[in-house]
Amino acid sequence: MNIHEYQGKDILRKFGVSVPKGIVAFSAEEARQAAEQLFAEQESPVVVVKAQIHAGGRGKAGGVKLAKSPEEVLEIARQLLGSTLVTHQTGPEGKEVRRLLVEEGMNIEKEFYVGITLDRATSRNVLMVSTEGGMEIETVAEESPERILKLQIHPTQGLQAFQARQAAFFLELEGEKFKNAVKFITALYNAYTSIDASLAEINPLVVTKEGRVLALDAKINFDSSALYRHKDFLELRDISEEDPFEVEASKSNLNYVRLDGNVGCMVNGAGLAMATMDMIQLAGGRPANFLDVGGGASPETVEEGFKIIMKDKNVKAILINIFGGIVRCDRVAGGVIEAAKKVGLDLPVIVRLEGTNAEIAQKMLDESGINLIAASGLRDAAQQVQKALA
Repeated sequence: MNIHEYQGKDILRKFGVSVPKGIVAFSAEEARQAAEQLFAEQESPVVVVKAQIHAGGRGKAGGVKLAKSPEEVLEIARQLLGSTLVTHQTGPEGKEVRRLLVEEGMNIEKEFYVGITLDRATSRNVLMVSTEGGMEIETVAEESPERILKLQIHPTQGLQAFQARQAAFFLELEGEKFKNAVKFITALYNAYTSIDASLAEINPLVVTKEGRVLALDAKINFDSSALYRHKDFLELRDISEEDPFEVEASKSNLNYVRLDGNVGCMVNGAGLAMATMDMIQLAGGRPANFLDVGGGASPETVEEGFKIIMKDKNVKAILINIFGGIVRCDRVAGGVIEAAKKVGLDLPVIVRLEGTNAEIAQKMLDESGINLIAASGLRDAAQQVQKALA
């Protein structure tokens, strides 16, 4: 689960991570009042107005602006609120700006990168720091990998003091700035593990001319599998930032990701789903979604998944690929039949069923009166999809 920058900073602040003073605003007038408060409390001649959307690259898209007075903040807020920001992460459709963060200005001397995430290759958390702050870390890794330091964290010992110092040394900090950076990194790791985050990314981490070390930006992602331990974080979810189909799918515990193709997919098991999408692509089609109904799918779950696929106007054909191991094929067939009856089936549907009760499922589908296309294998299924689209 993703959250906004200001929400991430509120959480980090509770763990002793240094962040600038900031106030969230949902209207232009609230933004002006926030600016008045910040100007009264700070010595900096500027404040920063930042659009809050779930995407990076806001600055380049015009979503981060400096202001020298509350009146200027008011004007900027009027321009940003309700506008659509298009960044490299939003896609061409962009995202609507519904809230702003008004933040104190910083006397920046240097910008760095600090991130913590899980390295799936080693099954350990990894601390990454880079001297190139404010840039996409993927670009730095590709063009200047020597400017990134990666430190593997032992799963039971956690971040060690010498590792935090090693990271600060890599950033070539000295004196009070070095001490503050060590303190910052230690606090950030403590926050990351305590809240069961899957990512804690500070880009940029800034060092001011006064020696302060702060998170100028903060991206926090939660491990959704651990949210049952942090039910208060569920209140931070902003469904307006999410695809409405994905929001609906999450209510039925479906693993659904919307794509830009024309072939709807319903599969059980993430590995089989990926293989199915690959076969569709190889056959010349384009998958419209990733949908894993799971090993214990019920007819109701399958029905909900089928309805979601049908609501996507880009879908011109549907491929159902089920291997009945844990889930029985007849349960899937029952869900498909019920959904087809309720939503009205006007698209070609290709079905490949193998495994437990596959023959019973096929008989159910044959006797349902629904026009379905049977496939004898995964490759045949993908080819049948292409024939249906032709």
